[in-house]
Amino acid sequence: MTPETSFFETRLATDEADLLAAQRLRYRVFVEELGGDGALVDHEQQLERDEFDPVVDHLVLVDNRRSRSELDHVVGVYRLLPGERAETFGRFYCDGEYDLTPLRRSGRSLLELGRSCMDPAFRGGSGMFLLWNALADYVLARQIEILFGVASFHGTDVQALAQPLSWLHHHHLAPPTIRPRARPEGYQAMDLVPAEQLDRRAAMAGMPALIKAYLRLGGSVGEGAYLDRPFNTTDVFLLVDTGAMSERHRKFYETRQGQ
Repeated sequence: MTPETSFFETRLATDEADLLAAQRLRYRVFVEELGGDGALVDHEQQLERDEFDPVVDHLVLVDNRRSRSELDHVVGVYRLLPGERAETFGRFYCDGEYDLTPLRRSGRSLLELGRSCMDPAFRGGSGMFLLWNALADYVLARQIEILFGVASFHGTDVQALAQPLSWLHHHHLAPPTIRPRARPEGYQAMDLVPAEQLDRRAAMAGMPALIKAYLRLGGSVGEGAYLDRPFNTTDVFLLVDTGAMSERHRKFYETRQGQ
């Protein structure tokens, strides 16, 4: 532990204050910063919420210097939905945007990740690393084989996103046997630029940090992007097969498990 991280704590949300603080952080990021909205968003209380919140686990990064009573103590959050719980609930969040039939047919142990966000004051620091460490512990404890979720580009102007979307399509498509496809109502082809005309520097410059982090773990993408107009985002489906991780990142997970 360093002086920079001594005031941080990662845990699954333990009470109503943790959940409300996570929803308030989501409101600041997804609604105020990115211009999103939704049927259950509470603008009066400044809470970004939906029907999945009661059934998921909320992995939170807590700044213990901040006030719980003012609901600003959660500075990072991941929403986690294990496959067996999604089956009981009836669906994953991603079912609304992608056909997940290939994943379900795989018989693999699944975990959906969603609503990942960080307070702007802590972006680029050690907070996200701590969240990822806690996520690794969660994955190992539950023997998860495939992690997946949608990651978003801001805005729905696909021509402005042509380089990064095309780079993902040409270089990072998931294997056909486990590759979900964007649903027709929001489908946007990602092969907007021919492979020989790709500019790697431009593609990486336009790629959100979260997507680049998944790619470093050996992540791959589904077929097509999904235009989520209510949230003002262009979403791509990301998955990480923990059995196919690069050796370097697999050793990181195994170290956390004490292997």
